[in-house]
Amino acid sequence: MAESNFVDYVKILCRSGKGGRGSMHLRHVKYNPLGGPDGGDGGRGGNIILRGNHNYWTLLHLRYERHIFAGHGGNGGRDKCHGTEGKDVYIDVPCGTVVYNAETGKYVCDVTYDGQEIILLKGGRGGLGNFQFRTATNQAPRFAQPGEPAQEMTVIMELKLLADVGLVGFPNAGKSTLVSALSNARPKIANYPFTTMEPSLGIVAYRDQKSFVMADIPGIIEGAAEGRGLGLRFLRHIERNSLLLFMVPGDTDNIRHEYEVLMGELQKFNPELLTKQRVLAVTKCDLLDDELIQMLKDELSDIAPAMPIVFISAVTGFGLEELKDVLWRELNAESNKLAAIEADDRLVHRDKDLAVFRQELIDEDADDDIEYVDAEDLDDIEYVDEEDLDEDEPRR
Repeated sequence: MAESNFVDYVKILCRSGKGGRGSMHLRHVKYNPLGGPDGGDGGRGGNIILRGNHNYWTLLHLRYERHIFAGHGGNGGRDKCHGTEGKDVYIDVPCGTVVYNAETGKYVCDVTYDGQEIILLKGGRGGLGNFQFRTATNQAPRFAQPGEPAQEMTVIMELKLLADVGLVGFPNAGKSTLVSALSNARPKIANYPFTTMEPSLGIVAYRDQKSFVMADIPGIIEGAAEGRGLGLRFLRHIERNSLLLFMVPGDTDNIRHEYEVLMGELQKFNPELLTKQRVLAVTKCDLLDDELIQMLKDELSDIAPAMPIVFISAVTGFGLEELKDVLWRELNAESNKLAAIEADDRLVHRDKDLAVFRQELIDEDADDDIEYVDAEDLDDIEYVDEEDLDEDEPRR
């Protein structure tokens, strides 16, 4: 993933600006030796603000920007001069970005639409100058407030692709072939497992200038929810899909078993995925005759009574028009619209499982080829005192 242009996972240290200190100043000018306090307030520190931007589709622009710091507030001055405000820093992210605390795994915020602004870290307030503390009994206060300290947090940003239809299937189930057949997207296609190493989006054209977005994610294998294969890293991309299209090859020994395995992996990853609308597509039907297709239809009729089942072949085009009709009908079904509204109202992001979260951080550091030195290894480093160096020996 380090060499890929698709980046959906970054780790960044963010720090807001600290507030400026208030001024403790007493006015002493000609003809007014007892002018009283006139110390101004300090300026506030800059904020770290997340902003949704539909022009970005990955987090590539943030991959090597590891530290983002906002400006500090200026100190107050004499004559009640207010300190300058720290410069705010905007972090533009694609829609669908979720932020977690990298130390605790707690959910922080979610950016869902273009132009949305969320204050990730608030800058420290500026301290009050001694002018603000004057009273009738203390007309010359000789103290002022310091500014509030900055806030610092290491965050993990995850991108979850926004698409109407998400493809779910084992490796070599024909997902990339289907996306290339229905849209202008050109994902990599080959006859070996895990050809797709990164998600891709395709816009599927429908009748009367209508369209919907289809997301192709890497294949899922049994045990993906525990970290096997690539499923754990990319399963999050189907959490925001309105409809799940399960794809099982027609030449599989047991179609029902493969479908149940896929459902089990989704349930382990996020039980809420089972509430989404589902469609089952039996692929590679060009390898089957009409009699075998009819037998499979009768066999799979009771797998899920409310779930449509379509037999297709992306290579020959068999059943693709029927598949688009079924997907469009299910996407615009009243039940699916109500489910989408309810999902937006009760959208709750789960905190990270610490065991899985630690493995994610290890994988991310490995992808970046960054070598860290453990604190215990520092004891093995031999330090030389400057006095022990030979005067004739060049110093480095």
